[in-house]
Amino acid sequence: MTKKRAYPFHKLTSVLLTCFGGIFVLAALVTLLFFDALPKDLMTNASDIPDVYYMNYDVSALDNSETNTSIKYGYELFINTPKYIGPENGNQNMAYAGNKLACKNCHLHNGTKPYSAPLIGIIQRFPQFRGRENKIGTIQERINGCMERSMNGHILPVDGKEIKALVAYLEWLSRYAPKDGNIEGKGFLKIDVPNRAVNPEKGKQIFQTHCIVCHGKDGQGVMASNGFSYEYPPLWGSNSFNNGAGMTRVITAAQFIKGNMPFGTTYSAPVLTDEEAYDVAGYINMQQRPEKLNLEKDFPDIKKKPVSTPYPPYADPFSVEQHKKGPFQPIIKFYKDSFNITKTK
Repeated sequence: MTKKRAYPFHKLTSVLLTCFGGIFVLAALVTLLFFDALPKDLMTNASDIPDVYYMNYDVSALDNSETNTSIKYGYELFINTPKYIGPENGNQNMAYAGNKLACKNCHLHNGTKPYSAPLIGIIQRFPQFRGRENKIGTIQERINGCMERSMNGHILPVDGKEIKALVAYLEWLSRYAPKDGNIEGKGFLKIDVPNRAVNPEKGKQIFQTHCIVCHGKDGQGVMASNGFSYEYPPLWGSNSFNNGAGMTRVITAAQFIKGNMPFGTTYSAPVLTDEEAYDVAGYINMQQRPEKLNLEKDFPDIKKKPVSTPYPPYADPFSVEQHKKGPFQPIIKFYKDSFNITKTK
């Protein structure tokens, strides 16, 4: 009878260590995931965002045809807005913007960053109903809404070279978008709004920890080397957006901040928690900024006004202070109970 050969002990030990080592690593990963100790974005695949964000948006590759010249001018207006239509552009007849912000300061990566109000597909989404005007509006009217509010200026002529160029650039950005223009990542990252008022002291601490490196201790930003625009924009003061801009709404600002700030943050790897984004948004929006005239004309149907709109009138009994700082859940509940309107911002 042939004697059965014994399995070498050192090999058996190696196999057992490999098996149990793998089981240990797997158990550790499961434990970390169960107790939420790993970053949520660790398992996030960049391919979750549509390919439309990764297409060619380099205007330098365009030739000098009439159409492409307009696109390239629109791009220039977008990234160097104050150079052409800012208050110090050298031609007061062209001073449509009232501050030195550029479109790119809010629509990051030249309008192509997910959850930074990307402009890919924007053309296909217009004409569009806008509650602020309570009517179907054109893309030209939407651009001029930004001119009056975010740029603290006045409207561009709708048949002028500048607005035509901006529309041409937006059309070019939208050329790969689906027919309805709806893409994942449009707008801002949603947050769970804390059921409390903002805490301005905590917001100030968060600002000092995460924001001053770019925006400065005084929130006035950092000028670009070109001398006419901002590398990092002011968040309040005379060169910031006015109190009629959407970013003065705490919920809207918190959503933008969560997905994009501090600089370099992405939707899949946020740095701030929902509560931190909420508090720092409240702190920023409590600072002084330009005031827009005729705000009482906004939202002709005031039931459509977002709950964190910081100026009256309202279709509810809550104070201006609560509309500025929260808590917003009681206001949201009021609109649901009284008008069967579900509000999310």
